[in-house]
Amino acid sequence: MITLVLDAGVALKWAFPMANESLTNEALRLLQRYRDGEVHFIVPDVFWAEIANVVLRGARRRCWTRPDAETLTEYFAGCDFTTVPSLELLSEAMAIAFSYDRSLCECFYAALAVQARANWITADERLADALAARFPVKWLGAF
Repeated sequence: MITLVLDAGVALKWAFPMANESLTNEALRLLQRYRDGEVHFIVPDVFWAEIANVVLRGARRRCWTRPDAETLTEYFAGCDFTTVPSLELLSEAMAIAFSYDRSLCECFYAALAVQARANWITADERLADALAARFPVKWLGAF
C-alpha cells in the first residue's frame, strides 16, 4: 500500500465528476485504488475546510441544493483519511510559502508530503511544475 497526500482539488473531482472536466477519469481511478486498499490518503486539516468551502459555495450559487451539499459534506467527513493538524506543519509551511511565493494553504500540503515522505497528488499542473523540483508533488495527469 502506498501513502499519498491528497489534494482537496483531486477529491472534489470525485464528488462532481464531469465528463468535460480535465482529470476526472484519473481522479476516479485514484479513488478506486483507495477503495481497493492499494492507496492510503493523508491530509492536512485544512483539506476539510477547503472541501466544505467549495461545497458551501456551490450551494450558495444554486449548483446543488442544501441537502445535497450536506450529504456531500457528510460523505467526505466519513472518509477515513489520516488528518494531520496544521499546527504541526506550520513552521515548514511558512518557510515553503516564503521561499516559493505560494499560498500558505498549498504549502501545508507540501510540508505534509515532506514530513510523511509521501507524494502529494494535485490536479493543479502549474503548481506541480512549480514545486516538483524541490518537493514530492505529482500532477494527477502524470501519476
